[in-house]
Amino acid sequence: MRKVLMLAILAAFVAAVSAPVTVQAAEKAKSEVVMKVGNTVSLFHSGTADVKKEICMGDVIPVYRETMGGGHTTSKEVGKVKVTGYEGEHYFKAEIVKGEIKPGDVAKKNEAYCLVQKR
Repeated sequence: MRKVLMLAILAAFVAAVSAPVTVQAAEKAKSEVVMKVGNTVSLFHSGTADVKKEICMGDVIPVYRETMGGGHTTSKEVGKVKVTGYEGEHYFKAEIVKGEIKPGDVAKKNEAYCLVQKR
């Protein structure tokens, strides 16, 4: 009887712990924003002179998605953006011209990096 009771408690514990994890994963997948060609995004940057010098109006910049796995980070090109304007001290305005981009992707031009954000 004691073994049956312990198994029932263990099964209840496993069910209680695993249910919220699967719900959170499903909600995260639904809430992930994918921006496509024609959408406007903001590119966050450091505001330093070298970034402002490197990235100019009209530049088409590749965008990369970095993923971690197996103890290392991989970077894959997922699209391109065209810089169309300035938004304050730390943002460029850009239009997606190729691919599907998510917030958190990184636009890179030589040594200048910008974090893609939804407008």
